Amino acid sequence: MAKNDKPSKKQGKPRVHKDLSGFEISIDQFGELKSNLAIEKLNDFLDKNVDDKKLAERDDYEEIKKEKKEKRKKKKLNP
Repeated sequence: MAKNDKPSKKQGKPRVHKDLSGFEISIDQFGELKSNLAIEKLNDFLDKNVDDKKLAERDDYEEIKKEKKEKRKKKKLNP
């Protein structure tokens, strides 16, 4: 059987979360990641919006999530 030769979708900008609007990342010829957003801000976004699958199996996962939320609140109050 022959492969189905359908044209691929156009390569445009992907949809992103509103907090990451304008975020772009690329890899240069040396394999280094180049981004227009600070790594710390990206990590904060991921911590806030993505559950850690490795920690989800732990019994104390809910406690860990609460501690992270409390740390974020303190960080916002005391910059």
